[in-house]
Amino acid sequence: MDKIIFTEEFCQPENLHPFTLTRQLQDLRVGILTIREKWEAALNLPSFDKKEDDYKDLGRSVHIDEAVKEGTCYLIHGNLLPSKSLLKAIRKLNDGDFVAGKDGNALVYKFSSQKVIDRHKIRVGNAITLKEEADMIRYPWDILKLNGQAIRDDFKTLTRGKKSRRIPGTDRVSDTAKVFLEKGAWVENCIINSDEGPVYIGKNAMVMEGTMIRGPVAIGEGSCVKMGTRIYAATTIGPSCLVGGEIKNSIFLGYSNKAHDGYLGDSIIGEWCNLGAGTTNSNLKNTAGEVRVWTQHGERTAGIKCGVMMGDYSRTVINTSINTGTVIGVCCHVQGTGLTPRYIPNFSWGSEGVNRYELDKAIRDITAWKKLKGLEMNDEELSILRYIFDRY
Repeated sequence: MDKIIFTEEFCQPENLHPFTLTRQLQDLRVGILTIREKWEAALNLPSFDKKEDDYKDLGRSVHIDEAVKEGTCYLIHGNLLPSKSLLKAIRKLNDGDFVAGKDGNALVYKFSSQKVIDRHKIRVGNAITLKEEADMIRYPWDILKLNGQAIRDDFKTLTRGKKSRRIPGTDRVSDTAKVFLEKGAWVENCIINSDEGPVYIGKNAMVMEGTMIRGPVAIGEGSCVKMGTRIYAATTIGPSCLVGGEIKNSIFLGYSNKAHDGYLGDSIIGEWCNLGAGTTNSNLKNTAGEVRVWTQHGERTAGIKCGVMMGDYSRTVINTSINTGTVIGVCCHVQGTGLTPRYIPNFSWGSEGVNRYELDKAIRDITAWKKLKGLEMNDEELSILRYIFDRY
């Protein structure tokens, strides 16, 4: 069986903390689909993860020498997005060849068992070098910059050869050809401007009356958009989310809530997060200067606009005011007066990070939140959380 094997090696996943603390790079959502889902659709192959000998080696992790016993493998960097030129180059690869970026660094290898020297080595052949820059996710704000186009690309992938549900007559839509409703989607009495980009409404999603959407926008399966919500371009609402208020150029990875009024702009919200009523973030400095954002290797410039990067399982209390370019770690309970600090460590209780969110209490609270959506914590989640609590 031919297959895809993703690797984080050489991708510096630590630059994408807090999101890559709890997931592999390839499981980040960019556009409508995750990076993994994009590649599986593009190559029509199942995918696995290369064992990296760390705490994220879980159910679908494999050693190369074992995975390659049957069929051909494509070893792909986990932070790489597929494109027409890249896919064209991949289809030209022979056994042992690889695709290189403009800088000469390898991006995709194709190999069979004959090319595997040992568990960690592949005998390589010729290179096909791309003439244009490949789309890669190196920092969280790269997702924000690429999300609009990614929605457009995924829209084509997901709707090719399919027919949308009928758009209700109560909706006001500028271009019905660029609006797609999956089975069970409910959208009534809404205004949808799809002139600048498509709008995708997933299976069994509900978009309540009075909602205004300006594409490109994606609403994931089972999500609910509350009455009077305003959603601007380049926004992705992942699966099973509940959102309201004003949202612009932001990504909810999935299973998170922003159920009330408040502004969210140029931000990424992890899974199983909750923004208390009135929570608002700043995405632009009063000086209109460059926004500097915390990373594992020091602060980096994210551009003129950057909001909040919130890790999985984190929550804010009502009326929280989040500073420009803020990073909130995994499993934080954010509360305090005034603007938040621009970096809140993992398992913080309170904005100043004075108190530690004890692991047993955190697991109890996460379990309660997951129960609200009819789900439970699994052993892999528990293992990852314990590791982060002990090591980060």
